[in-house]
Amino acid sequence: MPHSKRTATGVLGGLLGLIGLSTVAALLVTATITPAIAVSGYAATSAIKMFENMPSYLKIEKLMLPTTIYAKDDEGKDVKLTEFYDQNRIPVTFDQVNPVMYDAILSSEDKNFYTHGGIDLLGTLSALARNASSGSNRGGSSITQQYVKNVLQQTCEAKAVSTEEVQACFKESTANRGTEGYQRKIQEMRYAIQLEKEYSKDDILLGYLNIAHFGGTVYGIGAAARHYFDTTPDKLTIGQAAVIAGMVQEPNTLRIDRPDGSTTTSDGTPVNGAGDGYKLSKARQVYVLNRLLEDKKITQAEHDEAVAAPLEPKITSRPQGCSEAKGAEFFCAYVTSIIRSDPAFGEEPNDRIAALRRGGLSVYTTLDVSLQDAANEAISVVPSHVDYMDLGASGVQVEVGTGRVLSMVQNRPWADQADDKTTTQVNYNVPARNGGGGHSAGSTYKVFSLINWMQQGHSVNEMLNGRVGTKTVQTCDGATQTVYTGEGTGPDGQPRIGNFEGNRGYTGTVARFTKDSLNSGFLTMAEKIPVCTTNKVAGDLGVTLGNGQPLDQNNNPYDVLGSQDVAPIDMANAYAAIASNGTLCAAKAIDRVVDADGEEQPIPDTKCERKLSEDVAATAAYVLQSVMTGSGTGSGARTFDGVPIFGKTGIHQFLHTWMIGSSTEVTTAVWVGNVKGQERLENHYESGYRLSRIRNSIWPAMQRAANEEFGGSKFPEPSAELTKRSYARLPSVIGLDVDAATDRIEDAGFSVVVGEPVSSPEAEGTIVSQTPGAGRVVSGTTVTINPSDGEGVVVPGVSGTPEQAARALSDAGFRNVAQTCEDDDGAPAKGVVTGTDPAAGETVSRDTTITIEYQSSDCDGNGDGDRDGGGDGGGGNGRGNGPGNGNGP
Repeated sequence: MPHSKRTATGVLGGLLGLIGLSTVAALLVTATITPAIAVSGYAATSAIKMFENMPSYLKIEKLMLPTTIYAKDDEGKDVKLTEFYDQNRIPVTFDQVNPVMYDAILSSEDKNFYTHGGIDLLGTLSALARNASSGSNRGGSSITQQYVKNVLQQTCEAKAVSTEEVQACFKESTANRGTEGYQRKIQEMRYAIQLEKEYSKDDILLGYLNIAHFGGTVYGIGAAARHYFDTTPDKLTIGQAAVIAGMVQEPNTLRIDRPDGSTTTSDGTPVNGAGDGYKLSKARQVYVLNRLLEDKKITQAEHDEAVAAPLEPKITSRPQGCSEAKGAEFFCAYVTSIIRSDPAFGEEPNDRIAALRRGGLSVYTTLDVSLQDAANEAISVVPSHVDYMDLGASGVQVEVGTGRVLSMVQNRPWADQADDKTTTQVNYNVPARNGGGGHSAGSTYKVFSLINWMQQGHSVNEMLNGRVGTKTVQTCDGATQTVYTGEGTGPDGQPRIGNFEGNRGYTGTVARFTKDSLNSGFLTMAEKIPVCTTNKVAGDLGVTLGNGQPLDQNNNPYDVLGSQDVAPIDMANAYAAIASNGTLCAAKAIDRVVDADGEEQPIPDTKCERKLSEDVAATAAYVLQSVMTGSGTGSGARTFDGVPIFGKTGIHQFLHTWMIGSSTEVTTAVWVGNVKGQERLENHYESGYRLSRIRNSIWPAMQRAANEEFGGSKFPEPSAELTKRSYARLPSVIGLDVDAATDRIEDAGFSVVVGEPVSSPEAEGTIVSQTPGAGRVVSGTTVTINPSDGEGVVVPGVSGTPEQAARALSDAGFRNVAQTCEDDDGAPAKGVVTGTDPAAGETVSRDTTITIEYQSSDCDGNGDGDRDGGGDGGGGNGRGNGPGNGNGP
């Protein structure tokens, strides 16, 4: 690698350059032996000047090492998910290498290593002479010089971002031809002398064996022993050590992991494969064995045995990438997306890629293997591929109070070469920035309207008219938009927004709207709380559009019903904030990062911040618990394990179905729907479930597994203020017809029951009574109204004797008349009328019995249908106590 400018005199050109280099080489070697030298001649002087201007210190950077990603198993132990690397390397210590490996590399590459001062002068001069005369690029460098070359090359490659840049690094660090080759050699020589002064021979030799290239992505003796012979460096045989030592000259040509041949002849014939016994590698092995024998490092017998033995590689691959994180591929992809994007792993994108593939990091993730296994089993009820639609499904679990992602699964498996039909690399759980996207949230989004309602001072027990009809929804900043709810189409020709199964809605509480997921009820809420404020609540709780844009950029009325695309992991974190008493924790996938030296490294900053008051969070949890009970829409997803849970269901136009819920410890979000397309879920069944309801199989299985491992406690009690009953003024509807009365009462926020018609002289259908009456009553009270039957008669006022009163009532059309007498000494014997029952002025039917009430000084003599009569002439139906029976006239 050229580190200084060429001299104007061109000391490295042609034969003069060779002479100058020879002089410098002599100087360099002498400098390691004697304190002073003297040279003369123009070439030597120029070479010395250039040498003095070259850098003298070589910084040895950390080796490029694989990064390993770990998860926790059910015993709390760290288990490897996968690795990522550009260079397959397993560093070893000096005593972890069989001495025969050291002998093999030294005998074949630098037999004088332990006696020279960093430069093999004769070898270098010989090589340079060959280069000057024939253009050869073969070495002649000492082990120390080769180590320098590898360090320079790796330093360059560590910054490379493309294959082309890696190739350029190789060319720069291995150039042997012409001026650049001479200059590189001189620079290597100077660096070599410096290294020999700073490091021991053993350190340099080990450093070289740990950094050297052994073909393909195999670097270092540890990986070479494992890859080619499935062993460790301390167990290498003489023959194996000779094969590996021989590779350093031409690693990709002499590699023995390609049975079909590692190279070809000029006419394309494969060479150096299993068919020819790895011809080139065998020849190089024999060369190394000969050098070992010559240097008396092995015996003749050992030499002959190794030469006679055929090359028998035992190739052991070292898989890498997310495809190796079996069962957790998409979580792996999520983790790597964080590493590639978060500043904790480097300021620039290339730095972060280098950290992942070359940094030698140990990344300890939040994944819980037991929960992941349970989630994979739960999601398996959804096929990976069906013919009738582009079917997707996903599930994600986060720890309440920390944001730690515990599991992440989906139905369609991962593949490195995905076809996006049966396999994919799209992560359905996460937003686009992490390799995913989003799906319409459906009614799971209604939780943000619920929270917004409370944050604006409303009680969840406030009554609203949630019946279908025309709604004037507030979008934002005073703007409104008309929405038509119910069946069919609205006046604008657009389909009305309906409720599930054609429900006509009702006047009820916001809590009940949530339990029943009543669309018309939530649109009624949006008449009082603007859509943009609801979208802002979602944004404050960490939810964005799947593409990362804010939710409140459009503020469509239908947003409150979950029309916008969001990522399940964002929704899970928002629900977890409710379960953690209002504290939102950003999703966290990485617990710790440790470098190759065992030093703790920074991790992505995932803060926990209070976003909801404790009262709002507790009351939201209280309302969402009702969703999972009785007739609540989430009752089909109950866990039946005794752990308190809350939840919310969601279906968006039957294209997507959701279930999100939580204990106090773990939140689970499940989505099933169209990855692309508009196929309706309710038209299809899988695993015995209608697709629109298959969430009721997945979600409880995942949540039960979490409950078993993490448990859960009771949620806090709701706020008294946010659950209080509100009062409203009930209007009078007396005199209105049934429809007008119903509209007036419902518009005031009350429910209406039309009772049986009652007798009244008013026109038939006219409201003649309401219960309770007009005035201040509990908001949302059910009001009973009674219309007139149109056949009522007013009881007339009567006076005089009972006989006169009876004639008046008969004349008024009453057919049933009775009498009752009260003794009064001051009253006339014939009696005087005091009133009637029903009283005068009341409206009754003509068949109603009217009882005449009168006083008499002789009730017994006048007869009394309600008491005993006396003697002969006893009137009415009384039975006398005197002689004979009184039968009345």
